[in-house]
Amino acid sequence: MVIFRALGPFEAVSDGETLDLGGQRQQAVLARLLVAGGRAVPVTVLIDELWPGGPPAQALSTIQGYVSRLRRALEPNRAPREEAGVLVSAPPGYALRASVDEVDAWRFEGLVKAEDGDAAGTLERMETALGLWRGPALAEFQDLPWAQAEAARLDELRLVAVERRGDAAVRLGRTGALIPDLEAHASAHPLREEAWRLLALALYRAGRQGDALGALRRAREALREELGLDLGPTLQRLEQDILTQAPHLDGQAPPPAHPAATSSAARPAGTLRVLIADDQALVRTGLKVILDSEPGLDLVGEAENGEQAITLARAARPDVVLMDIQMPHLDGLAAARRILASDAPPKVVMMTTFGTDENLYAALRAGVSGFVLKTSAPEQLIAAIRAAVAGDALLDPAVTTHLIAAFAGRRHPSAPEGLSDSDVDLVKLVARGFTNRQIAVTLDVPEHEVADEVSGLLRRLGLVDRAQLVVMAYERGLVSPGSPGA
Repeated sequence: MVIFRALGPFEAVSDGETLDLGGQRQQAVLARLLVAGGRAVPVTVLIDELWPGGPPAQALSTIQGYVSRLRRALEPNRAPREEAGVLVSAPPGYALRASVDEVDAWRFEGLVKAEDGDAAGTLERMETALGLWRGPALAEFQDLPWAQAEAARLDELRLVAVERRGDAAVRLGRTGALIPDLEAHASAHPLREEAWRLLALALYRAGRQGDALGALRRAREALREELGLDLGPTLQRLEQDILTQAPHLDGQAPPPAHPAATSSAARPAGTLRVLIADDQALVRTGLKVILDSEPGLDLVGEAENGEQAITLARAARPDVVLMDIQMPHLDGLAAARRILASDAPPKVVMMTTFGTDENLYAALRAGVSGFVLKTSAPEQLIAAIRAAVAGDALLDPAVTTHLIAAFAGRRHPSAPEGLSDSDVDLVKLVARGFTNRQIAVTLDVPEHEVADEVSGLLRRLGLVDRAQLVVMAYERGLVSPGSPGA
Protein backbone atom coordinates (compact mmCIF):
# COMPACT_ATOMS: atom_id res chain seq x y z
CA MET A 1 0.00 0.00 0.00
CA VAL A 2 1.23 3.47 -0.92
CA ILE A 3 0.37 6.47 1.27
CA PHE A 4 0.20 9.86 -0.50
CA ARG A 5 0.86 13.02 1.49
CA ALA A 6 -0.01 16.50 0.25
CA LEU A 7 -0.64 18.29 3.58
CA GLY A 8 2.98 19.30 3.89
CA PRO A 9 6.01 18.25 1.81
CA PHE A 10 4.63 16.24 -1.10
CA GLU A 11 5.61 12.58 -0.89
CA ALA A 12 4.54 8.97 -1.34
CA VAL A 13 5.45 6.38 1.31
CA SER A 14 5.42 2.58 1.03
CA ASP A 15 6.38 0.24 3.89
CA GLY A 16 7.77 3.20 5.82
CA GLU A 17 10.07 4.22 2.96
CA THR A 18 9.71 7.50 1.08
CA LEU A 19 9.56 6.78 -2.65
CA ASP A 20 11.66 8.60 -5.24
CA LEU A 21 9.10 10.46 -7.34
CA GLY A 22 11.63 12.24 -9.54
CA GLY A 23 11.88 15.94 -10.26
CA GLN A 24 9.34 18.60 -9.39
CA ARG A 25 7.56 18.59 -12.77
CA GLN A 26 7.19 14.82 -12.64
CA GLN A 27 5.85 15.06 -9.08
CA ALA A 28 3.41 17.72 -10.28
CA VAL A 29 1.76 15.13 -12.56
CA LEU A 30 1.02 12.93 -9.55
CA ALA A 31 -0.04 15.90 -7.45
CA ARG A 32 -2.51 17.07 -10.13
CA LEU A 33 -4.07 13.60 -10.29
CA LEU A 34 -4.35 13.60 -6.50
CA VAL A 35 -6.15 16.96 -6.60
CA ALA A 36 -8.65 15.46 -9.08
CA GLY A 37 -9.86 13.16 -6.33
CA GLY A 38 -9.59 9.93 -8.31
CA ARG A 39 -11.27 11.23 -11.45
CA ALA A 40 -9.61 11.16 -14.86
CA VAL A 41 -7.55 14.16 -15.98
CA PRO A 42 -7.17 14.43 -19.76
CA VAL A 43 -3.60 14.65 -21.05
CA THR A 44 -4.42 17.97 -22.71
CA VAL A 45 -5.39 19.38 -19.30
CA LEU A 46 -2.19 18.04 -17.73
CA ILE A 47 -0.11 19.69 -20.45
CA ASP A 48 -1.90 23.05 -20.14
CA GLU A 49 -1.73 23.07 -16.35
CA LEU A 50 1.87 21.89 -15.98
CA TRP A 51 3.15 24.43 -18.50
CA PRO A 52 0.77 27.42 -18.08
CA GLY A 53 3.13 29.71 -19.98
CA GLY A 54 3.12 27.46 -23.05
CA PRO A 55 4.04 23.75 -23.34
CA PRO A 56 7.23 22.51 -25.01
CA ALA A 57 7.06 20.85 -28.42
CA GLN A 58 7.44 17.36 -26.93
CA ALA A 59 4.97 17.89 -24.06
CA LEU A 60 2.93 14.75 -24.80
CA SER A 61 5.92 12.40 -24.85
CA THR A 62 7.29 14.15 -21.75
CA ILE A 63 4.06 13.48 -19.85
CA GLN A 64 4.10 9.86 -20.98
CA GLY A 65 7.67 9.53 -19.73
CA TYR A 66 6.74 11.06 -16.37
CA VAL A 67 3.85 8.61 -16.00
CA SER A 68 6.01 5.63 -16.90
CA ARG A 69 8.64 6.54 -14.29
CA LEU A 70 6.02 7.28 -11.64
CA ARG A 71 4.44 3.87 -12.23
CA ARG A 72 7.78 2.15 -11.70
CA ALA A 73 8.25 4.07 -8.45
CA LEU A 74 4.74 3.37 -7.16
CA GLU A 75 4.56 -0.30 -8.25
CA PRO A 76 8.15 -1.58 -8.53
CA ASN A 77 7.06 -5.24 -8.57
CA ARG A 78 4.54 -4.87 -11.40
CA ALA A 79 5.28 -7.09 -14.41
CA PRO A 80 6.20 -5.23 -17.64
CA ARG A 81 2.86 -5.88 -19.40
CA GLU A 82 0.71 -5.96 -16.28
CA GLU A 83 -1.89 -3.21 -16.07
CA ALA A 84 -1.09 -0.43 -13.60
CA GLY A 85 -3.21 -0.39 -10.46
CA VAL A 86 -2.35 2.99 -8.91
CA LEU A 87 -1.59 5.50 -11.67
CA VAL A 88 -3.98 4.14 -14.29
CA SER A 89 -4.77 5.02 -17.89
CA ALA A 90 -8.23 6.58 -18.24
CA PRO A 91 -8.47 7.72 -21.88
CA PRO A 92 -7.92 10.43 -22.86
CA GLY A 93 -5.78 10.83 -19.73
CA TYR A 94 -4.81 9.32 -16.40
CA ALA A 95 -6.25 8.89 -12.90
CA LEU A 96 -4.99 8.08 -9.42
CA ARG A 97 -6.59 4.99 -7.90
CA ALA A 98 -6.34 5.07 -4.11
CA SER A 99 -8.62 4.76 -1.11
CA VAL A 100 -9.52 7.72 1.11
CA ASP A 101 -7.25 6.39 3.86
CA GLU A 102 -4.30 6.31 1.44
CA VAL A 103 -4.37 10.05 0.65
CA ASP A 104 -3.99 12.44 3.58
CA ALA A 105 -5.87 15.29 1.86
CA TRP A 106 -8.83 13.03 1.03
CA ARG A 107 -8.94 11.62 4.54
CA PHE A 108 -8.68 15.10 6.05
CA GLU A 109 -11.58 16.42 3.99
CA GLY A 110 -13.74 13.41 4.87
CA LEU A 111 -13.10 13.88 8.58
CA VAL A 112 -13.88 17.60 8.52
CA LYS A 113 -17.09 17.22 6.52
CA ALA A 114 -18.46 14.22 8.41
CA GLU A 115 -21.81 14.93 10.08
CA ASP A 116 -22.00 14.09 13.77
CA GLY A 117 -23.90 15.95 16.49
CA ASP A 118 -21.84 14.34 19.25
CA ALA A 119 -19.36 16.89 20.63
CA ALA A 120 -16.89 14.30 21.90
CA GLY A 121 -16.83 12.52 18.54
CA THR A 122 -16.44 15.79 16.68
CA LEU A 123 -13.55 16.85 18.91
CA GLU A 124 -11.73 13.56 18.36
CA ARG A 125 -12.32 13.70 14.62
CA MET A 126 -11.06 17.27 14.30
CA GLU A 127 -7.96 16.44 16.35
CA THR A 128 -7.26 13.56 14.01
CA ALA A 129 -7.85 15.70 10.93
CA LEU A 130 -5.60 18.54 12.08
CA GLY A 131 -2.93 16.04 13.06
CA LEU A 132 -2.54 15.10 9.38
CA TRP A 133 -1.03 18.50 8.56
CA ARG A 134 2.77 18.69 8.41
CA GLY A 135 3.08 22.09 6.73
CA PRO A 136 1.55 24.15 3.89
CA ALA A 137 -0.33 22.02 1.35
CA LEU A 138 1.22 21.58 -2.12
CA ALA A 139 3.84 24.23 -1.38
CA GLU A 140 6.23 22.78 -3.97
CA PHE A 141 3.79 23.63 -6.77
CA GLN A 142 2.64 27.12 -5.78
CA ASP A 143 3.73 28.59 -9.11
CA LEU A 144 0.92 26.57 -10.75
CA PRO A 145 -2.62 28.04 -10.57
CA TRP A 146 -4.39 24.72 -9.93
CA ALA A 147 -2.12 24.04 -6.94
CA GLN A 148 -2.72 27.53 -5.56
CA ALA A 149 -6.50 27.06 -5.76
CA GLU A 150 -6.39 23.62 -4.12
CA ALA A 151 -4.02 24.79 -1.39
CA ALA A 152 -6.35 27.70 -0.62
CA ARG A 153 -9.34 25.33 -0.49
CA LEU A 154 -7.58 22.92 1.85
CA ASP A 155 -6.39 25.74 4.08
CA GLU A 156 -9.96 27.06 4.34
CA LEU A 157 -11.05 23.57 5.39
CA ARG A 158 -8.24 23.56 7.97
CA LEU A 159 -9.59 26.78 9.48
CA VAL A 160 -13.05 25.23 9.58
CA ALA A 161 -11.56 22.20 11.38
CA VAL A 162 -9.90 24.46 13.94
CA GLU A 163 -13.24 26.14 14.61
CA ARG A 164 -15.18 22.89 14.74
CA ARG A 165 -12.65 21.57 17.25
CA GLY A 166 -13.02 24.75 19.30
CA ASP A 167 -16.80 24.59 19.23
CA ALA A 168 -16.81 20.96 20.35
CA ALA A 169 -14.36 21.70 23.17
CA VAL A 170 -16.47 24.64 24.37
CA ARG A 171 -19.61 22.48 24.35
CA LEU A 172 -17.77 19.87 26.41
CA GLY A 173 -16.56 22.50 28.90
CA ARG A 174 -12.89 21.99 28.02
CA THR A 175 -12.09 25.68 27.63
CA GLY A 176 -9.01 26.25 29.81
CA ALA A 177 -6.37 24.53 27.69
CA LEU A 178 -8.03 25.69 24.48
CA ILE A 179 -7.93 29.45 25.07
CA PRO A 180 -4.33 30.04 23.85
CA ASP A 181 -5.08 28.19 20.59
CA LEU A 182 -8.29 30.16 20.05
CA GLU A 183 -6.47 33.42 20.82
CA ALA A 184 -3.83 32.61 18.21
CA HIS A 185 -6.49 31.60 15.68
CA ALA A 186 -8.53 34.79 16.10
CA SER A 187 -5.42 36.99 15.98
CA ALA A 188 -4.19 35.31 12.79
CA HIS A 189 -7.62 35.52 11.11
CA PRO A 190 -9.28 38.65 12.55
CA LEU A 191 -12.09 38.74 9.97
CA ARG A 192 -13.43 35.29 10.90
CA GLU A 193 -16.33 36.01 13.23
CA GLU A 194 -16.58 32.38 14.30
CA ALA A 195 -13.03 32.58 15.68
CA TRP A 196 -13.99 35.55 17.88
CA ARG A 197 -17.23 33.89 19.01
CA LEU A 198 -15.40 30.82 20.21
CA LEU A 199 -12.67 32.84 21.94
CA ALA A 200 -15.16 35.10 23.74
CA LEU A 201 -17.34 32.18 24.82
CA ALA A 202 -14.32 30.18 26.05
CA LEU A 203 -13.07 33.18 28.05
CA TYR A 204 -16.51 33.76 29.58
CA ARG A 205 -16.87 30.11 30.63
CA ALA A 206 -13.39 30.30 32.16
CA GLY A 207 -14.65 33.11 34.45
CA ARG A 208 -12.99 35.91 32.44
CA GLN A 209 -15.99 38.07 31.54
CA GLY A 210 -13.89 41.22 31.02
CA ASP A 211 -11.49 39.44 28.69
CA ALA A 212 -14.46 38.02 26.75
CA LEU A 213 -15.85 41.51 26.18
CA GLY A 214 -12.35 42.69 25.28
CA ALA A 215 -12.13 39.99 22.59
CA LEU A 216 -15.39 41.19 21.07
CA ARG A 217 -14.15 44.80 21.11
CA ARG A 218 -11.06 43.68 19.20
CA ALA A 219 -13.30 41.86 16.71
CA ARG A 220 -15.35 45.01 16.20
CA GLU A 221 -12.21 47.11 15.66
CA ALA A 222 -10.82 44.63 13.12
CA LEU A 223 -14.06 44.51 11.13
CA ARG A 224 -14.47 48.28 11.14
CA GLU A 225 -10.86 48.94 10.18
CA GLU A 226 -10.66 46.36 7.41
CA LEU A 227 -14.22 46.28 6.06
CA GLY A 228 -16.07 49.24 7.53
CA LEU A 229 -18.57 46.81 9.14
CA ASP A 230 -19.94 46.27 12.62
CA LEU A 231 -20.15 42.89 14.34
CA GLY A 232 -22.50 40.37 12.78
CA PRO A 233 -25.79 39.49 14.51
CA THR A 234 -24.35 36.44 16.27
CA LEU A 235 -21.49 38.39 17.89
CA GLN A 236 -23.81 41.26 18.79
CA ARG A 237 -26.14 38.84 20.60
CA LEU A 238 -23.19 37.20 22.32
CA GLU A 239 -21.91 40.57 23.53
CA GLN A 240 -25.33 41.44 24.96
CA ASP A 241 -25.64 38.00 26.58
CA ILE A 242 -22.23 38.38 28.24
CA LEU A 243 -23.21 41.81 29.60
CA THR A 244 -26.41 40.37 31.08
CA GLN A 245 -24.75 37.08 32.10
CA ALA A 246 -27.38 35.09 30.21
CA PRO A 247 -27.82 31.60 31.74
CA HIS A 248 -27.48 29.78 28.44
CA LEU A 249 -23.83 30.89 28.15
CA ASP A 250 -23.08 28.41 30.94
CA GLY A 251 -24.87 25.66 29.04
CA GLN A 252 -28.00 25.88 31.22
CA ALA A 253 -30.41 26.57 28.34
CA PRO A 254 -30.24 26.76 24.55
CA PRO A 255 -29.63 30.19 23.01
CA PRO A 256 -32.62 31.95 21.44
CA ALA A 257 -33.31 31.15 17.82
CA HIS A 258 -32.09 33.61 15.21
CA PRO A 259 -35.18 35.64 14.23
CA ALA A 260 -36.25 35.95 10.63
CA ALA A 261 -35.59 39.37 9.17
CA THR A 262 -39.16 39.91 7.97
CA SER A 263 -42.47 38.30 8.90
CA SER A 264 -44.26 36.53 6.07
CA ALA A 265 -47.39 38.59 6.63
CA ALA A 266 -45.51 41.80 5.84
CA ARG A 267 -44.09 40.63 2.54
CA PRO A 268 -45.60 41.93 -0.70
CA ALA A 269 -47.31 39.35 -2.89
CA GLY A 270 -45.00 37.92 -5.56
CA THR A 271 -41.83 38.75 -3.64
CA LEU A 272 -39.15 36.03 -3.56
CA ARG A 273 -37.87 35.38 -0.05
CA VAL A 274 -34.11 34.81 0.14
CA LEU A 275 -31.99 33.48 3.01
CA ILE A 276 -28.22 34.11 3.00
CA ALA A 277 -25.89 31.56 4.62
CA ASP A 278 -22.19 32.52 4.66
CA ASP A 279 -19.66 32.68 7.49
CA GLN A 280 -17.95 35.82 6.14
CA ALA A 281 -19.44 39.21 7.07
CA LEU A 282 -18.08 40.89 3.92
CA VAL A 283 -19.76 38.35 1.65
CA ARG A 284 -23.08 38.66 3.48
CA THR A 285 -22.93 42.46 3.17
CA GLY A 286 -22.20 42.27 -0.55
CA LEU A 287 -25.08 39.86 -1.10
CA LYS A 288 -27.45 42.11 0.83
CA VAL A 289 -26.48 45.05 -1.38
CA ILE A 290 -27.23 42.97 -4.48
CA LEU A 291 -30.60 41.82 -3.14
CA ASP A 292 -31.57 45.33 -2.04
CA SER A 293 -30.91 46.64 -5.54
CA GLU A 294 -33.16 44.06 -7.21
CA PRO A 295 -36.95 44.57 -7.09
CA GLY A 296 -38.97 41.57 -5.97
CA LEU A 297 -36.28 40.02 -3.75
CA ASP A 298 -36.65 40.15 0.03
CA LEU A 299 -33.93 39.15 2.51
CA VAL A 300 -35.55 37.11 5.30
CA GLY A 301 -32.49 36.16 7.32
CA GLU A 302 -28.74 35.65 7.61
CA ALA A 303 -26.92 32.56 8.85
CA GLU A 304 -23.24 32.29 9.71
CA ASN A 305 -22.99 28.50 9.62
CA GLY A 306 -24.81 25.41 8.41
CA GLU A 307 -26.71 24.78 11.64
CA GLN A 308 -28.07 28.32 11.69
CA ALA A 309 -29.06 27.96 8.04
CA ILE A 310 -31.17 24.87 8.81
CA THR A 311 -32.88 26.57 11.76
CA LEU A 312 -33.60 29.75 9.81
CA ALA A 313 -34.86 27.85 6.76
CA ARG A 314 -37.44 26.12 8.95
CA ALA A 315 -38.48 29.36 10.69
CA ALA A 316 -38.44 31.85 7.81
CA ARG A 317 -39.65 29.51 5.01
CA PRO A 318 -37.60 31.21 2.26
CA ASP A 319 -38.06 30.53 -1.42
CA VAL A 320 -34.31 30.36 -2.04
CA VAL A 321 -31.28 29.78 0.19
CA LEU A 322 -27.94 31.22 -1.00
CA MET A 323 -25.56 28.76 0.64
CA ASP A 324 -21.79 28.97 1.03
CA ILE A 325 -20.29 25.55 0.36
CA GLN A 326 -17.80 25.69 3.28
CA MET A 327 -18.84 26.96 6.71
CA PRO A 328 -18.10 26.13 10.36
CA HIS A 329 -20.26 23.86 12.54
CA LEU A 330 -21.85 22.24 9.50
CA ASP A 331 -20.69 22.80 5.93
CA GLY A 332 -22.99 24.05 3.21
CA LEU A 333 -23.32 20.69 1.43
CA ALA A 334 -24.46 18.90 4.58
CA ALA A 335 -26.82 21.75 5.46
CA ALA A 336 -28.25 21.77 1.92
CA ARG A 337 -28.96 18.03 2.06
CA ARG A 338 -30.87 18.43 5.34
CA ILE A 339 -32.81 21.47 4.11
CA LEU A 340 -33.76 19.75 0.85
CA ALA A 341 -34.91 16.65 2.75
CA SER A 342 -37.59 18.64 4.61
CA ASP A 343 -41.23 18.96 3.57
CA ALA A 344 -41.78 21.59 0.83
CA PRO A 345 -38.13 22.64 0.87
CA PRO A 346 -36.82 25.90 -0.60
CA LYS A 347 -34.50 25.94 -3.58
CA VAL A 348 -30.80 26.03 -2.72
CA VAL A 349 -28.23 27.90 -4.79
CA MET A 350 -24.67 26.97 -3.80
CA MET A 351 -21.92 29.58 -3.74
CA THR A 352 -18.17 29.06 -3.58
CA THR A 353 -14.89 30.84 -4.10
CA PHE A 354 -13.36 27.69 -5.58
CA GLY A 355 -15.17 26.26 -8.61
CA THR A 356 -13.49 22.86 -8.41
CA ASP A 357 -14.71 19.58 -9.85
CA GLU A 358 -15.22 18.22 -6.34
CA ASN A 359 -17.38 21.12 -5.15
CA LEU A 360 -19.49 21.25 -8.30
CA TYR A 361 -20.12 17.51 -8.45
CA ALA A 362 -20.91 17.24 -4.72
CA ALA A 363 -23.29 20.20 -4.92
CA LEU A 364 -25.20 18.70 -7.84
CA ARG A 365 -25.33 15.37 -6.05
CA ALA A 366 -26.87 17.14 -3.06
CA GLY A 367 -29.73 18.30 -5.30
CA VAL A 368 -29.07 22.04 -5.39
CA SER A 369 -30.71 24.24 -8.03
CA GLY A 370 -27.70 26.37 -8.90
CA PHE A 371 -23.96 26.70 -8.51
CA VAL A 372 -22.31 30.13 -8.77
CA LEU A 373 -18.96 31.65 -7.95
CA LYS A 374 -18.86 34.45 -5.40
CA THR A 375 -16.79 36.40 -7.92
CA SER A 376 -19.57 36.25 -10.52
CA ALA A 377 -21.34 39.40 -11.67
CA PRO A 378 -24.46 40.36 -9.66
CA GLU A 379 -26.58 39.62 -12.73
CA GLN A 380 -25.41 36.00 -12.64
CA LEU A 381 -26.47 35.63 -9.01
CA ILE A 382 -29.88 37.20 -9.63
CA ALA A 383 -30.35 34.94 -12.66
CA ALA A 384 -29.51 31.88 -10.52
CA ILE A 385 -32.13 32.85 -7.91
CA ARG A 386 -34.88 33.42 -10.46
CA ALA A 387 -33.94 30.31 -12.47
CA ALA A 388 -34.09 28.16 -9.32
CA VAL A 389 -37.59 29.39 -8.44
CA ALA A 390 -38.69 28.80 -12.03
CA GLY A 391 -37.54 25.17 -11.84
CA ASP A 392 -34.31 25.61 -13.77
CA ALA A 393 -30.79 24.78 -12.57
CA LEU A 394 -28.25 27.47 -13.43
CA LEU A 395 -24.58 26.54 -13.44
CA ASP A 396 -21.98 29.29 -13.58
CA PRO A 397 -20.34 29.15 -17.06
CA ALA A 398 -16.94 29.59 -15.39
CA VAL A 399 -17.18 26.18 -13.73
CA THR A 400 -19.07 23.97 -16.19
CA THR A 401 -15.84 23.18 -18.02
CA HIS A 402 -14.53 21.52 -14.86
CA LEU A 403 -17.45 19.12 -14.83
CA ILE A 404 -17.04 18.36 -18.51
CA ALA A 405 -13.34 17.58 -18.01
CA ALA A 406 -14.12 15.29 -15.08
CA PHE A 407 -16.06 12.95 -17.36
CA ALA A 408 -14.01 13.43 -20.51
CA GLY A 409 -12.67 9.86 -20.33
CA ARG A 410 -16.03 8.28 -21.11
CA ARG A 411 -15.67 7.25 -24.74
CA HIS A 412 -19.05 5.52 -25.25
CA PRO A 413 -22.06 7.74 -24.59
CA SER A 414 -24.89 5.76 -23.03
CA ALA A 415 -28.36 7.26 -22.93
CA PRO A 416 -30.91 5.74 -20.54
CA GLU A 417 -33.26 3.22 -22.14
CA GLY A 418 -36.53 4.56 -23.45
CA LEU A 419 -35.30 8.02 -24.44
CA SER A 420 -35.84 9.22 -27.97
CA ASP A 421 -33.30 11.29 -29.91
CA SER A 422 -35.27 14.44 -29.12
CA ASP A 423 -35.24 13.49 -25.41
CA VAL A 424 -31.46 13.11 -25.53
CA ASP A 425 -31.12 16.49 -27.26
CA LEU A 426 -33.18 18.06 -24.48
CA VAL A 427 -31.04 16.41 -21.79
CA LYS A 428 -27.90 17.78 -23.44
CA LEU A 429 -29.28 21.32 -23.47
CA VAL A 430 -30.21 21.08 -19.79
CA ALA A 431 -26.76 19.69 -18.99
CA ARG A 432 -25.10 22.70 -20.63
CA GLY A 433 -26.93 25.01 -18.23
CA PHE A 434 -29.67 26.22 -20.59
CA THR A 435 -32.82 27.54 -18.91
CA ASN A 436 -36.29 26.62 -20.18
CA ARG A 437 -36.50 29.95 -21.96
CA GLN A 438 -33.13 29.46 -23.68
CA ILE A 439 -34.10 25.93 -24.71
CA ALA A 440 -37.40 27.22 -26.11
CA VAL A 441 -35.54 29.77 -28.22
CA THR A 442 -33.02 27.17 -29.40
CA LEU A 443 -35.67 24.61 -30.39
CA ASP A 444 -38.23 27.21 -31.53
CA VAL A 445 -41.01 25.82 -29.33
CA PRO A 446 -43.19 27.42 -26.61
CA GLU A 447 -41.53 27.71 -23.21
CA HIS A 448 -44.38 25.90 -21.43
CA GLU A 449 -43.83 22.86 -23.68
CA VAL A 450 -40.16 22.77 -22.66
CA ALA A 451 -41.17 22.88 -18.98
CA ASP A 452 -43.61 19.99 -19.51
CA GLU A 453 -41.01 17.94 -21.41
CA VAL A 454 -38.38 18.44 -18.70
CA SER A 455 -40.87 17.49 -15.96
CA GLY A 456 -41.82 14.38 -17.93
CA LEU A 457 -38.17 13.39 -18.33
CA LEU A 458 -37.58 13.72 -14.61
CA ARG A 459 -40.57 11.48 -13.83
CA ARG A 460 -39.54 8.80 -16.32
CA LEU A 461 -35.95 8.74 -15.11
CA GLY A 462 -36.91 8.78 -11.43
CA LEU A 463 -34.97 11.99 -10.78
CA VAL A 464 -35.84 14.70 -8.29
CA ASP A 465 -34.79 17.84 -10.17
CA ARG A 466 -32.79 19.31 -13.05
CA ALA A 467 -29.55 19.20 -11.11
CA GLN A 468 -29.73 15.40 -10.96
CA LEU A 469 -30.49 15.36 -14.69
CA VAL A 470 -27.26 17.32 -15.25
CA VAL A 471 -25.28 14.77 -13.23
CA MET A 472 -26.79 11.89 -15.19
CA ALA A 473 -25.89 13.52 -18.51
CA TYR A 474 -22.23 13.90 -17.59
CA GLU A 475 -21.96 10.47 -15.98
CA ARG A 476 -23.29 8.80 -19.12
CA GLY A 477 -21.08 10.82 -21.44
CA LEU A 478 -23.94 12.59 -23.19
CA VAL A 479 -21.98 15.84 -22.99
CA SER A 480 -18.30 15.93 -23.89
CA PRO A 481 -15.64 18.63 -24.40
CA GLY A 482 -16.22 18.54 -28.13
CA SER A 483 -19.96 19.08 -27.95
CA PRO A 484 -21.27 22.38 -29.35
CA GLY A 485 -21.82 24.90 -26.60
CA ALA A 486 -20.03 22.83 -23.95
